[in-house]
Amino acid sequence: MLCVGKNSANEWLDSIEHYAKRINLYAPFEVDIISDSKTGKKSIPSQIKKAEGQKLLQKIKKGDVVILLDEKGMAYNSLSFSKEIQKYQNSGTQRLIFIIGGAFGFSEELSSQFPNKIRLSDMTFSHQMIRLFFCEQLYRAFTILHNHPYHNS
Repeated sequence: MLCVGKNSANEWLDSIEHYAKRINLYAPFEVDIISDSKTGKKSIPSQIKKAEGQKLLQKIKKGDVVILLDEKGMAYNSLSFSKEIQKYQNSGTQRLIFIIGGAFGFSEELSSQFPNKIRLSDMTFSHQMIRLFFCEQLYRAFTILHNHPYHNS
């Protein structure tokens, strides 16, 4: 998972770390955070998104499959999301990167280069919360795929 901007709330960090450890039981997983671009009174959102997009692109390798977490993305329930994860595993995907953008979202360049997008909710949440919610859902997906009782449905 690649994220823009530091996480200032320790309680979120502890929970994200908790799920990251659990996910690693099923697949290699890490959280990489790049610094957000400075915002001020004269900041222009399109310039901020472009600068953050350039930083994100530096982290992506040839052959990586990238999915943007974006409010305009496809909605999944937990079962359908686990099936998507299974498809990537079955196709031999080496690195699947989920990106959570900055406060202004993604640059047009990044968005057009990586058209695969998912959304976690129609509601808006803080980036810190989304990081945690996504980690929990990714862990849940793996438990569904491995018939672990964590997901009771």
